[in-house]
Amino acid sequence: MFTILKKELRTFFSNATGYIVISIFLILTSLFLWVIPGEYNILDSGYANVDGLFYLAPWLFLFLCPAVTMRLFAEEKQTGTWELLVTKPLSKMQIVLGKYFAALALVTLALLPALLYYFSVSYLAEPIGNIDSGAFWGSFIGLFFLAAIYVAIGTFSSSLSSNQIISFVTAVVLSFFFYYGFELLTGFFSSGQSIQLLDTLGIHAHYKSMSRGVIDSRDLLYFVMISSVFIYSTAWRIKKI
Repeated sequence: MFTILKKELRTFFSNATGYIVISIFLILTSLFLWVIPGEYNILDSGYANVDGLFYLAPWLFLFLCPAVTMRLFAEEKQTGTWELLVTKPLSKMQIVLGKYFAALALVTLALLPALLYYFSVSYLAEPIGNIDSGAFWGSFIGLFFLAAIYVAIGTFSSSLSSNQIISFVTAVVLSFFFYYGFELLTGFFSSGQSIQLLDTLGIHAHYKSMSRGVIDSRDLLYFVMISSVFIYSTAWRIKKI
């Protein structure tokens, strides 16, 4: 598994993919939080928080995570190297996990520099350090787990087709549905119990819960379970290739 992980990380940074993903995320978040006037601009809001980051990031990751994962299996099948890969003494699950954790590591690297926003706002606050740290770290951890699901969905989508564009679009659609689709479906129901059930099936409700600064084991279990479902589905899918 670690052989695959290192190989994928080298691939990400031997071409422009890794640098582009990290740069796009940091440039866009920096522009919205510090430069472009609006509701996400920290200086315009007058409050010492970085809530705008945690509203924007899930939507940015909705496209950046599929961009990272779309080549994981699609490229192997497209270039004919898949047959060579399966001859290695690795189980299908090890191959999947190696690729999955490499993609997740890249997305995490894009997220880590965002910690500078926290320290910058903390320093600018009056008095210094007057920032809701609990909400920040809860949101930050929630964003990491949200990325873990997006990457798992993207890895699965890449296993479905040898066309990277199709893999990208499939991952975007599935990620959007799991993030916001269940919440949209609640509009078709009047029963409070049905609405609550649908709401808890989506990522958004659990992400909002963690952003309050309370790390609930039920939210963590949800993120781990959904990620695991897509990882196991990917392993099952590549056995059919």
